[in-house]
Amino acid sequence: MSPFTGSAAPTPEWRHLRVEITDGVATVTLARPDKLNALTFEAYADLRDLLAELSRRRAVRALVLAGEGRGFCSGGDVDEIIGATLSIDTARLLDFNRMTGQVVRAVRECPFPVIAALHGVAAGAGAVLALAADFRVADPSTRFAFLFTRVGLSGGDMGAAYLLPRVVGLGHATRLLMLGDTVRAPEAERIGLISELTEEGRADEAARTLARRLADGPALAHAQTKALLTAELDMPLAAAVELDASTQALLMTGEDYAEFHAAFTEKRPPKWQGR
Repeated sequence: MSPFTGSAAPTPEWRHLRVEITDGVATVTLARPDKLNALTFEAYADLRDLLAELSRRRAVRALVLAGEGRGFCSGGDVDEIIGATLSIDTARLLDFNRMTGQVVRAVRECPFPVIAALHGVAAGAGAVLALAADFRVADPSTRFAFLFTRVGLSGGDMGAAYLLPRVVGLGHATRLLMLGDTVRAPEAERIGLISELTEEGRADEAARTLARRLADGPALAHAQTKALLTAELDMPLAAAVELDASTQALLMTGEDYAEFHAAFTEKRPPKWQGR
């Protein structure tokens, strides 16, 4: 996403999210604990717009996505989305479904690592949001469920049929998206759906620790690594190694690359600038 901004000022307050930014780490908390952080039309739109705004802030170098209360996110609100969509015409339904996909694209395309801090339920859209993150840090209470077929819809919602096979393999992805069964933390870790399994109640802390480590590191290198991981998913090897070569050549002209050499020579830790 482009770092250039227009005349509009950053949004000072978000109605459906709690946003904190400290020393390069943004923490975005889904904040409807009474509804297990179920998403509404407005919450999706807020996430889409917030990620675009944060992507233009060079001060943000890592993001933690968390859920308040007993779980991470139970998916789309049954009354406010599923009930409401029954009376919406096809054009508006297409607009809505495109918007949910834009949220996932924003998670994948933002120029900083995203860490999902997971506990309790991550179901439906909540499971896909976690899937889209670069890291999934979860405590033992975490359970995933891709529930779309359970409500009579395609399991390939919000890019799930694209992302999930690339994370856990086609066999596991077919089972999870077709059947919508619950996957608890031990199995999720075994099949690669969880990046780090923590002790009970420690996922938020572990996610913040990881975010701090990433934010203190070479931000431009992280951004380009993330971009390449996404871009090269569908590339032939020849195109991928050419893109790698071009990216490395550019980064070799950067300040961080020179700083590493200076720090190594002077036997001190590098002072990363993200440039």
